[in-house]
Amino acid sequence: MTLSPTRRGLLRAAAAGSLAAALPRPVFAESPRVLTPRPAEAQLVGPSYPKTAVWGYDGKVPGPTLRVRRGERLAVRLDNGLPQPTTLHWHGIRLPNAMDGVPGVTQAAVAPGESFDYAFAPPDAGTYWYHSHVNSAEQGARGLAGPLIVEEPDGAWAEANGVDREETWLLGDWRLTDEAQLAEPITTLMDASHGGRIGNTVTLNGFIPEAWPVTAGERVRLRLVNTANARFFALTFEGHDPWVVAVDGQPCPPFQASQGRIVLAPAGRVDLLIDMTAEPGQRFTLSDDAYPRNAYRLLDIAYAEAAGTRPRRPAPSALPANPLPEPDLGAAETLEIALEGGAMGGLAEARLGGKTMGLRALAQQGKVWALNGVVAGDGEHPLLGELALGRSYRLLLENRTAFPHPMHLHGHHFRLIARDGREDDRGIWHDTVIVNPDSRVEVAFVADNPGDWLFHCHVPEHMMAGMTGLFRVG
Repeated sequence: MTLSPTRRGLLRAAAAGSLAAALPRPVFAESPRVLTPRPAEAQLVGPSYPKTAVWGYDGKVPGPTLRVRRGERLAVRLDNGLPQPTTLHWHGIRLPNAMDGVPGVTQAAVAPGESFDYAFAPPDAGTYWYHSHVNSAEQGARGLAGPLIVEEPDGAWAEANGVDREETWLLGDWRLTDEAQLAEPITTLMDASHGGRIGNTVTLNGFIPEAWPVTAGERVRLRLVNTANARFFALTFEGHDPWVVAVDGQPCPPFQASQGRIVLAPAGRVDLLIDMTAEPGQRFTLSDDAYPRNAYRLLDIAYAEAAGTRPRRPAPSALPANPLPEPDLGAAETLEIALEGGAMGGLAEARLGGKTMGLRALAQQGKVWALNGVVAGDGEHPLLGELALGRSYRLLLENRTAFPHPMHLHGHHFRLIARDGREDDRGIWHDTVIVNPDSRVEVAFVADNPGDWLFHCHVPEHMMAGMTGLFRVG
């Protein structure tokens, strides 16, 4: 039995309060930090419901906010308090291969009761996050996610652009029963062959807020992180025109989102600057219409009765650039990758473990997705290409399926070049790019980080059902 939905399909509980206060206190990098994923309980949907049994880092949902300045060393020891193996993957960080947290590729999975030490110096400022890369569909659905904020070397940009404060929002998605418990089973072939596990309850920083308190005249930097397994978000800030200043952690030339609508794929991040230009005491709706038939009000933007003292500010300047290598498009080698499979996808057969199998036989093994006609097996990652260190590459991603796929490349960022042949000249970098059904996306990057790097759909149900491979850089 599923949880009875309210307010256009999602739970609405009386849980008003500050979203910023909901995140655990930031932990800076000066001293080593121990993270312990373990079973816990969280009050996801308000005091009128029971607490939900979850898995959280240090027993918290979301996990602690880790902060480090660009180029400084971050050291974290993972102590596994779960009943199954796990790892830590530092999503979007261009780090040494041995620290990437991929079992069977960069390290062995960390067994229950065991530990593993991670240490690296992030080369790029921006908004990132950490999560497990073992049994990702279950461990993500149970709550294992936390923010990693890599700060600019100084506060000059925030001061020059009149930023009054910043907040980080982790958007989570849960499929709950009437008793506010996770609906079982966590993974199903239906979810895997369709859009993934999409829930009936959305949280921000681990709870359901009624309102976001703001003050007239202030400018807020808002870091958005989509930690959901499969849910896309399309957030519209009624009465406001947010400036997009970074995508997937990387600065971009500031631009105002069309109609104030911000689209976030699973694992995607967007940094916004929002000017609170309304009058004291006013309220506006922040809504999500990624699935138009199930659009809903997420919260109210609630202005305090008293106004601030800041005047209206001009358009923001660009964030300081990160040291990303620019691909040489004229000399770049092109690699084509076809995304195939799933329900209504028309995939008749594919190769698994060196054998060609029909879709029915694949489905019996829980495998229904492929890259270039090859299905990833359990613990097996097909080689998509051997890349020369320092060379530029174009990836042509063609989605032959009925579902969108957020495609994620580990250890690198790539520049968006074109969608369906239409050039994108906004200068946007991604580590996770949306490839819509029956569409083609072109990205380019420099293979400058040696090692074996995973490339996969970041809907974990799709990844675990075959849509993953790796690039070998060296």
